[in-house]
Amino acid sequence: MPGENLTRAEAIERADVVTDVESYAIDLDLTTGPSTFSSTTVIRFSARPGASTFVDLVAPSVREVVLNGRALDPAEVFADSRIALTDLAAQNELRVVADCAYTNTGEGLHRFVDPVDGEVYLYTQFEVPDARRVFATFEQPDLKAPFQVTVTAPAAWQVVSNQPTPEPATATHATDADVPTATWTFEPTPRISSYLVALVAGPYAVQRGELTSSDGRTIPLGVFCRSSLAEHLDADYIMETTRKGFDFYESTFGVPYPFDKYDQLFVPEYNMGAMENPGCVTFTESYVFRSQVTDAVRERRVVTILHELAHMWFGDLVTMKWWNDLWLNESFAEYASTLATAEATEWEAAWTTFSAMEKTWAYRQDQLPSTHPIVAEIRDLEDVQVNFDGITYAKGASVLKQLAAWVGRDEFLSGVSAYFRKHAWSNTELRDLLVELEATSGRDLTAWSEAWLETAGVNTLRPEIDVDAEGRITAFAVLQSAPADYPTIRPHRLGIGFYDLVDGALTRTHQVVIDVDGERTDVPELVGRERPALVLLNDEDLAYAKIRLDEVSLAAAVEHLSRISDPLARSLVWGSVWDAVRDGETPASAYVDLVLGNIAAETESTTVRTTLNQLGLAARSYVAPERRAATLARIGDRLWDLAQQAAPGSDLQLQLVKFFAQLASTPDHVAPLRGLLDGTVVLDGLAVDTDLRWELLESLVQLGAAEADEIDAALAQDDTATGRQAAARARAAVPTVEGKEAAFASVVDRTDVPNAIIRSTAAGFVHVTDPAVLEPFAARYVDALLPIWTTRSYHIAEELIEGLYPAPLASTALRDAVRSWLDAQADAPAALRRMVVEQLAGTERALAAQAADA
Repeated sequence: MPGENLTRAEAIERADVVTDVESYAIDLDLTTGPSTFSSTTVIRFSARPGASTFVDLVAPSVREVVLNGRALDPAEVFADSRIALTDLAAQNELRVVADCAYTNTGEGLHRFVDPVDGEVYLYTQFEVPDARRVFATFEQPDLKAPFQVTVTAPAAWQVVSNQPTPEPATATHATDADVPTATWTFEPTPRISSYLVALVAGPYAVQRGELTSSDGRTIPLGVFCRSSLAEHLDADYIMETTRKGFDFYESTFGVPYPFDKYDQLFVPEYNMGAMENPGCVTFTESYVFRSQVTDAVRERRVVTILHELAHMWFGDLVTMKWWNDLWLNESFAEYASTLATAEATEWEAAWTTFSAMEKTWAYRQDQLPSTHPIVAEIRDLEDVQVNFDGITYAKGASVLKQLAAWVGRDEFLSGVSAYFRKHAWSNTELRDLLVELEATSGRDLTAWSEAWLETAGVNTLRPEIDVDAEGRITAFAVLQSAPADYPTIRPHRLGIGFYDLVDGALTRTHQVVIDVDGERTDVPELVGRERPALVLLNDEDLAYAKIRLDEVSLAAAVEHLSRISDPLARSLVWGSVWDAVRDGETPASAYVDLVLGNIAAETESTTVRTTLNQLGLAARSYVAPERRAATLARIGDRLWDLAQQAAPGSDLQLQLVKFFAQLASTPDHVAPLRGLLDGTVVLDGLAVDTDLRWELLESLVQLGAAEADEIDAALAQDDTATGRQAAARARAAVPTVEGKEAAFASVVDRTDVPNAIIRSTAAGFVHVTDPAVLEPFAARYVDALLPIWTTRSYHIAEELIEGLYPAPLASTALRDAVRSWLDAQADAPAALRRMVVEQLAGTERALAAQAADA
């Protein structure tokens, strides 16, 4: 939004003026009505005498600004998102009283009314720059301070912040509705960054427990959700997972948990998976399972719980100085949580999940025109907002896994432990971590950092194998290439696995681990060995690189994919073939055949989920358009057949039914969908529960086999937050131009729609069998871009711009319309252009894949 940006240069200048922030005292009154709340902030800070700076605030009105006892006129000093401060003293006290606004965008202080019981639920989400929507603050991560929070709210509410919740005092007033109120005064936090302050308030249901930290302290635990979801909350499992994470991290990091308690709160209409507020972690409430979910989702919840817990050390105890090191926070938490999941929980195949999901995301992101080094150039807040991406999370975590393999796991973790102890409660830069890793490993990481962290792009590795007449290897080399735009050739530590059929299974019979560097690396230790059926580069997935199979290995992998015994090796083969499809080297139709022939034997839930999602993209966007309808029909037929054959009650059965509903495309598919919905078709072991019923209904709607009255009837049976989101998605799936226009207008032309309904509507909008229904929306979309960007908050703009892109068209007309907009809007904000460029890149890749398939 204009007037709400902050540049890195400004942050550096302000940190030079504001030499220390002694404390914040924040007083919030949440009883003043449904639109705004009262916010009073007192900041005590040191500064260079006589200097000027500003404090950040986004608020409808500012009632009072007092600096060092001197009243300032809000009309003169408050503009856009800043309050100007001049003639500072060495020691300063600033008092700001404002009316701040609740949001329905998931930013700042989000307000939600539960349709089930009419209760109000609040929660904050401050990363990146949204603490300023709730209190006056120096909104940059390196100006840490203790935050003391006082809250007045209805007495019956749960009120949760970073510090343990105190006993409330009875307030001196009540709301207009004469609801008893109370005031909670929390103890000050340790020194943390403003984006980590948190508040959650409302009649949340809670279950409590505790654990003993490695230093002997008792750490209280709490698990919260809305009262209307409480019957579905498996708090015992969540707390047990948390205890395992505590034990693993305290032992691995060698540093006790740094805060006083640990609450985990599942909140409505959340924009992301979770947020690492110290001691007050917020999660999407989609992790409260009211219906049956796949093992992929269950495992993802565990990884997310452990991801946020890892942040208590990396991110909260030690925090980046500026957002260019955001990747360090997120990549480390992603790496550490996968390590903890694999070694401390029942989800022992977590690295297979990481390969199937995270690395697929990373490779896709790293091949977009918007790719960037892991250590990105972050010039301002708009830059960082768009960098919550596959580079920051998944590529960074992959590279940390590679680094741990390169320097040694024990040396890597010892360096991390030393880093935590040395820099506790302060801010750091990348070099601070590398210094500790160099000390424990004895390696100079300068060249490694330059190659891996300061350059963009993904390398491709291929084997070159010569054999003699008896089938023995006479020469073996690994060839490395890089894209022309990002030509860096990098060092890789990787495994090379030999796989042969043993008792009917394709099993690893030999492995070497080598260092690859340069465009060609000879592997003499493999010379003289008999050539196996399958040679797999990057065996065990240590390296970050696309891999290709030689012709003999590809043939063996395709023929015996379902018989590869190691699930991680299977995931690598799946990924290799998919990368070749995306790069136009393998026809999408061949990938469809591979998936339909082998998916029923896949044992790993996330591999199934990722592969079937890719199957849908291949069928809808990558196969030649003249074969699209027939391919989709064949996929639907095959998925339904496999669903009927799957083991009753199995995860595979559930996934096949869900993807059948998602990819159903012909009149013949209507009967099984309708039968599952009305109970005339029964699959042994499959529960057609509330959420699956919505998925079946949405599929019937997009096939033209269900009308609006059926959606209304389903909503009457499930008038919950989730039900309303599902109904919005189903309405947006109506397969007519008029239906799509109604969906598009409902979220673009109105500005009062909450984030979750926007997200659901966009998902239904692009759920089509015949993409022709979206042809009018190429022009409609580009015409809406600038109005969306200039009138919406960042997250809502992102939801609309990415969610409403008519990607299923995958046509030259769409490509040309978007290119024309980019040419005409060369001076549009960089963050907006990046979003649009990424959508265009998907269309251009689809067109190239279609040509390859043809």
